[in-house]
Amino acid sequence: MTHLIQLTRDGCVPEVSRPDPDRVLSGDPVHTTWNLEARGATWAGVWQSTPGCWRVEYDEWEYVRILEGHSVLTDEAGCETHLRAGDSWVIRPGFSGTWTVLETTVKEYVIVE
Repeated sequence: MTHLIQLTRDGCVPEVSRPDPDRVLSGDPVHTTWNLEARGATWAGVWQSTPGCWRVEYDEWEYVRILEGHSVLTDEAGCETHLRAGDSWVIRPGFSGTWTVLETTVKEYVIVE
């Protein structure tokens, strides 16, 4: 076992899912996830979503680096944060609002509960 993991989709079988229908506000977003590391309360990989909008609530820490596309995170107060290729963000536990994918978005992520 190596102590280094490259965040790449090559050779990894993706999981395809959709947000819970009760959370979807618009569109029909399809999520494709390449989980490259799942160990205890830590996950890392690559995620892609097609356009749509859904409600989100974070109980965990998530580091994201946007590789492609354009999404908008909007908090409960209405403050919008645009996420575009090259951007890196940390989403802290307690964030609540919406995730809107305007252009199919691909991100690398590390999640820690």
